[in-house]
Amino acid sequence: MLPPPFPSIASTKPKLHTKRRVHYVSRPQSFAVSRSRSNCTFLRSLLPNLFFATNPCIYFVNMSNIRATKSGFAAEAQAKINSKYSEEHAQEVLEWIRELTGEPDNTSGDPDNIYQHLRDGTLLCKLANVMQPGIIKRVQESKMAFKCMENINSFLEAAKTFGVPSQELFQTVDLWERQNLNSVVICLQALGRKASKYGQPSIGPKEAEKNERQFSEEQLRAGDTVISLQYGSNKGANQSGLNFGNTRHM
Repeated sequence: MLPPPFPSIASTKPKLHTKRRVHYVSRPQSFAVSRSRSNCTFLRSLLPNLFFATNPCIYFVNMSNIRATKSGFAAEAQAKINSKYSEEHAQEVLEWIRELTGEPDNTSGDPDNIYQHLRDGTLLCKLANVMQPGIIKRVQESKMAFKCMENINSFLEAAKTFGVPSQELFQTVDLWERQNLNSVVICLQALGRKASKYGQPSIGPKEAEKNERQFSEEQLRAGDTVISLQYGSNKGANQSGLNFGNTRHM
């Protein structure tokens, strides 16, 4: 017997459905489906590309898998964003993460691979805690949507602490809903350049350091004695005003 239709996830309040002993929890970002263990195979075939949680009878559907297909200007904008993604840079970032954390085994720069390893935020939190132990106090192991997004947000706050500029940070939905993986790679590259300051291997070019100069009062006063004409002058002979060869404008 087929389970009842899935509830709409467009509602803003969680709803609980208990028809035919099948429990559905619909949320704005995700919903879960729970049923007896004997029917897990059926649910797996019914709902492809699901986020499979620890409990074999609970499935979490990511919004990136059920988001409506973009069209028109939105599709063009998304295609432009996707075209900026570099598998070479993504692989470099994953290899650097593995050097620090020991994960993941597969460091391919394929978008599916980097999304698979980073989407729940646990590896990102582990990376931050390697660079500075204890900077993220609590890492959520649950695969529920709001728990995963909490991990991602905790990593972004840690990245700010490490000195990553705000313009190089990504939004939570860029990773969780797979809207802009290129911005995720850019953020990790920026973090990799900061790693050497925390005694960890770094990636990318070495960042320039501030070279502030301090002038004494005597040096500042000496600048007041310079005659302005010593800076140079344009009052001598020059070619201003010559119009030989110019087009005659009628």
